[in-house]
Amino acid sequence: MLSGPLRLIRYPWDIFLQNGQAIRDDFALLTAGQESAPLLDPHTKVYAPENIFIAPGARVHAAVLNASTGPIYIGKDAEVQEGALIRGPFSMGEGSVVNMGAKVRGDTSLGPHCKIGGEVSNAVFFGYSNKGHDGFLGNAVIGEWCNLGADTNNSNLKNNYAPVKVWDYSKGRFTQTGLQFCGLLMGDHAKCGINTMFNTGTVVGVGANVFGAGFPRNFVPDFSWGGAAGLSTFTFSKFEETASVVMKRRGLDFDAVEKNILVHVFQLTAAYRIWEK
Repeated sequence: MLSGPLRLIRYPWDIFLQNGQAIRDDFALLTAGQESAPLLDPHTKVYAPENIFIAPGARVHAAVLNASTGPIYIGKDAEVQEGALIRGPFSMGEGSVVNMGAKVRGDTSLGPHCKIGGEVSNAVFFGYSNKGHDGFLGNAVIGEWCNLGADTNNSNLKNNYAPVKVWDYSKGRFTQTGLQFCGLLMGDHAKCGINTMFNTGTVVGVGANVFGAGFPRNFVPDFSWGGAAGLSTFTFSKFEETASVVMKRRGLDFDAVEKNILVHVFQLTAAYRIWEK
């Protein structure tokens, strides 16, 4: 059992800020008394192998794993494909995939059954979310059941290097984070189309579907449909159709419990969809 200071999550950006230390703490707990599966691939380059743990069924092929900067945990039945570059601290959950040629910097973690590609830095993906293609994602939090279209990019640093402001639901306005680096904060079941560009400190609400040319606004309300050219409401019936299809692809149902939670979120966030008034 670990002892030490309590780590408090007060704001969404605290999740990526504290993720590196959380990975270190979890690595110590998860691997205590456990033996890593052997890494048999002769084409994989490893640095600091004592800081790498590979769970049963995981597959690593022709990758570079650099754990000299922090531990690397590869979960059960996870896959690291050819040409991937991974720097710790890094953790990937059961059944997750790091695609060919991906570049993954430290303080990044994937929940179960996620897929990432392109360039990812200090990002947290909750379960069943994908960023499978090229594009940069940094200093970001991605909820469950999200999908980022090919070549999606987020800015994590303003051109004038000023501190980043982010939408604060508790205050109903933008608030100063005090951070120089802050990227995308995306709620559960949100999606974005190909070539989407997110500005520094963008918040995308639950169930939003973002697409089109240009930068969408820095706060895309929950259950929005559209982008820089304008937003309308992603009606719950249409949202439910999409969510049902997405979850069924993973062998899960959009059941009554999930639906009731999201119906409540839809109603709770109606005031932010100002075009409905």
